Amino acid sequence: MIEKIILDYLNNALEQPVWLEIPKGEVIPAEYVLLEKTGSNRENHINYAMIAIQSYADSVYAAASLNEAVKAAMEGIITLNEIGKAKLNSDYN
Repeated sequence: MIEKIILDYLNNALEQPVWLEIPKGEVIPAEYVLLEKTGSNRENHINYAMIAIQSYADSVYAAASLNEAVKAAMEGIITLNEIGKAKLNSDYN
């Protein structure tokens, strides 16, 4: 499952926690990252997925800084055997 692969990868690459959903009953840290698969398809026996990765922090600047760290980390995900390609579609505040 691509969400699990990215989740595990980013949890190892970042200092901030990465979740698929905000855990209930836990203290939420000042900075964290959420993953959501927004779409997927399959072509020529190759699976493709579009993933929204959202960075959260106490300020817009801190969230933007975390977003840059996420983008830098994602550049290295191609080293995983399960990943054949990674491309930034866009980013936003």
